[in-house]
Amino acid sequence: MAQNIYDTPAFFEGYQQLPRSVHGLDGAPEWPALRALVAPLQGLRVADLGCGLGWFCRWARTQGAQSVLGLDVSQLMLAKAQAFGADDAIAYVRADLEALALPPQSLDFAYSSLAFHYIEDIARLLATVHQALVPGGRLVFSIEHPVFMAPRAPGWHIDAQGRKSWPLDGYQAEGPRITNWLAEGVVKQHRTLGTLLNTLVKAGFRIEHVQEWGPSDEQVAALPSLAEERERPMMLLVAASR
Repeated sequence: MAQNIYDTPAFFEGYQQLPRSVHGLDGAPEWPALRALVAPLQGLRVADLGCGLGWFCRWARTQGAQSVLGLDVSQLMLAKAQAFGADDAIAYVRADLEALALPPQSLDFAYSSLAFHYIEDIARLLATVHQALVPGGRLVFSIEHPVFMAPRAPGWHIDAQGRKSWPLDGYQAEGPRITNWLAEGVVKQHRTLGTLLNTLVKAGFRIEHVQEWGPSDEQVAALPSLAEERERPMMLLVAASR
């Protein structure tokens, strides 16, 4: 079973204070780039893998999605998502993505935001999603970039001139990385960029777009603290189709 760190009270409380929790999709700086990868959803059957507080689920409905399945392992997240309001076309379901089962060709579009790096058996999950999509169905997801996840002791190094650099070690050593972020002992699964993309291909996906996300000039001007995200890629955005 995937680690359910989001049901740890300290983690959940800290997560709720993040801009992406308070302001929803607009609070996530990578959202404009992700949104550009999401084709029209009118009339589509949609799944959000690791839906969290349900922000994308509700947005998908405003875009005309026929139905939305929000899947998450966290009971606290799902309860908060449901508290935002009922919609008969949105089903929030507790599910472990490590053991996910979905009916064949039951989805037109699958989405995931910053959840796949918690999954150890990513090959199984991608194969499950592939068979659940109709021919031509699409998957769009974000994941922590392997360069961001790889270091055994992640964190900025700052030289005497105040210049920041990101340590990169252990890149080829795939496997778990334990970090202390909002709570101690958060387990993420590092894999190289090549492994991730080749696993998508092996599952049967056709890769359409890969973006090593960084903030735009306009975003940095509006929020100067984002400038450091140009020093190394923190997130990887991928669009693929069956």
